[in-house]
Amino acid sequence: MGTVTTPIEDYALLSDRRTAALVATTGEVDWYCPPRFDADAVFAALLGNADNGRWSLRIAGGEVISREYVEDSFVLRTRWHTPGGEAIVTDCLARGEHHSMIRRVECVQGSVDVVQDVRFRFDTGTSRPWLQRVPEGASTLLLATSGGTSLTLRGPALTAGHERHYGTFAMTAGDRLAWVLTCHPSYESSPDPLDADSEITLVTQQWQDWAQNYLQECALTPVRRSLLVLRALTHELTGGVVAAATTSLPETPGGTRNWDYRYAWLRDSALTIEVMADHGDGGLAWRTWLLRAIAGDPHRLHIMYTIDGSRVAAEREVDLPGYGGARPVRVGNDAAEQYQGDVVGEVMMALAHVRELGVKETRHSWSLQRQLLDFQRRHCDDRGHGIWEMRGEPQFFTHSRVLTWAAFAQGVRAVEEHGLAGPVEAWRELRDRLRQEIDNHGYDAEIGSFVQAYGSQEVDASLLVLPLVGYLPADDPRMLGTVARIEADLATEDGFLRRYRTTAGLDGLPGEEYPFVICSFWLVQQYAASGRVVEARTLFDRLLTWCNDLGLLAEEYDPVGRRMMSNYPQAFSHLGLIRAAQSLHKAGSLRLY
Repeated sequence: MGTVTTPIEDYALLSDRRTAALVATTGEVDWYCPPRFDADAVFAALLGNADNGRWSLRIAGGEVISREYVEDSFVLRTRWHTPGGEAIVTDCLARGEHHSMIRRVECVQGSVDVVQDVRFRFDTGTSRPWLQRVPEGASTLLLATSGGTSLTLRGPALTAGHERHYGTFAMTAGDRLAWVLTCHPSYESSPDPLDADSEITLVTQQWQDWAQNYLQECALTPVRRSLLVLRALTHELTGGVVAAATTSLPETPGGTRNWDYRYAWLRDSALTIEVMADHGDGGLAWRTWLLRAIAGDPHRLHIMYTIDGSRVAAEREVDLPGYGGARPVRVGNDAAEQYQGDVVGEVMMALAHVRELGVKETRHSWSLQRQLLDFQRRHCDDRGHGIWEMRGEPQFFTHSRVLTWAAFAQGVRAVEEHGLAGPVEAWRELRDRLRQEIDNHGYDAEIGSFVQAYGSQEVDASLLVLPLVGYLPADDPRMLGTVARIEADLATEDGFLRRYRTTAGLDGLPGEEYPFVICSFWLVQQYAASGRVVEARTLFDRLLTWCNDLGLLAEEYDPVGRRMMSNYPQAFSHLGLIRAAQSLHKAGSLRLY
């Protein structure tokens, strides 16, 4: 059997804010990791094939004529048409004590046949469970167990086959069938059945209530959906924000740049909280998560944690064929051990933003920030791996040095403007020393541009962040020169940006990559802030075409093949969309509110 080649953009995201699933347009659940985002998958066909776990539900002989989320929710409605009738399939993850996926079929015209094929595989597609069938009135309970986890599937009975369960169900107009899959500890009894119709109504209302409270003034659909994606990737109980719902979707077809993004990066989380706080959903929960994550050991700060604030497990490879044959498939992420000099700056800026929006500091929260700055002071002269988590030799990356400057600048502001206590003279001295260093070594007068790393003449799209963190104005001549160099070296023929030139060899990895979505959105912000507003709007509108029909974005995009690449949906990409829209709104080119 081959490997999955369903285009990434064909998948819809389902979320209960504790875990996520991906459903293909044609009805296959190819990725599902209950009970939490970073758990081992029970459907992992996304990284292999159907034999690695899949739940297929389709209408025989039918074609999909539309799919959409019920307004402001992650309840998916897919309409199928056949020569003999039409049906609507509704998919969602229920939000409650247990983790349940609901798949409901309604025949709305004529007659249709529903075809099911369920293949349970535990341990990310590598283990076959023990299966039991238990009659329950008119339905059948199918129990799949492996180790400490069980899955209970309730609904019209399926036929047992060779390591799969299947069935065909005839329906006529007005008929409604539903299947509910629930994850629970194997040492507990199967939870009581859910009423599918009531749960779908409840889930829809929960999402819409949040949108009504926090998004009512946001008029632009792509921004509303992006804010909903950020919420979908934020764990309901812990406040941890995962970077994406997937692992090992490749940056290039068949390549080896395949990473696990189901963790909470401090950088990504900080930027997410800034955006969410702008819309009234404050950062208190995330600040509490941060306190827990680094509690007791702030001098061994990691750049990412699990959703509950634990250390990320060492990277390991899973014996799966890979998406489209791209291997290795990785679980865990060794980048957690890297030093990345920008992280503290992003966290300090996010916490300052939350503070300025009215979330009051506590003794513990300000103590945390002082400890972060002490960590940064200890590592101020260390080379690092940078925002892109280079796996080559550590460098003084200019972006990282600027964010280190920003960290101390925020410490000084907290004392001077908010009356908080701290060693302000020491912070001020470090801030000023870093600015002089960056001006001397991060800018190359010969090429008229800031550079990716000290001693290099390569550029990096992350340099577009310099005005965004207040290091210099967007129209500063040095910044304009940097933009020109980035356009010349990193832009595709269509004007979209790669992160950096992989041929320079700094990342220590083989292969190429496609334009990185957030980098092009950074360029929109730069254009808008430096007076190139028409170009900013034009680029923004073109970038919106990278969203799929449900408004979702991956990490990278191939503009020639018109396909998404890398992990999906990606918080960083949706952050970029929101910030770019805000910059256009400020420039008078886009109505956002």
